[in-house]
Amino acid sequence: MKLTLEIAKVLLEAAERKAKEMGLADDIAIVDDGANLIAFHRMDTARIAGIDIAQNKAWTSVAMKMPTSNLAQAALPGNPSFGINTTNHGKVVILGGGIPLMKDGMVIGGIGVSGGTSAQDIEVANAAIHVFEALKNKRDSAAISYRIGSNQPM
Repeated sequence: MKLTLEIAKVLLEAAERKAKEMGLADDIAIVDDGANLIAFHRMDTARIAGIDIAQNKAWTSVAMKMPTSNLAQAALPGNPSFGINTTNHGKVVILGGGIPLMKDGMVIGGIGVSGGTSAQDIEVANAAIHVFEALKNKRDSAAISYRIGSNQPM
């Protein structure tokens, strides 16, 4: 399964829907297996600073092959990964909200969300992850070709 723009759009919609439900204005980024940006959505009134943060969360989740929240504890002073957020030209983000998209044990992309607390960003990203899990579990490739905002096939 390759992460396509069509799938990315569906994931963006799921994340935006959750953010609205929570009363948040988020920046949401979807990247491919090389951490290259596929799609980005900045909700109305979302912070400009969140643009880079969301993209870097998605990048970090792919580059480190783990949710960014896993790095928070390890990056504390005295812990094994202290200072990791200063590497890669400051691109490594240790705040929650970046989650890799996995298929058959392989990272095929990632999502990054910025706009709320780390816990809120994780919740919004997880809304997209749940949709992704449902999509990848469908054997029929037509199942992932849904018109955004509806249950009707394209």
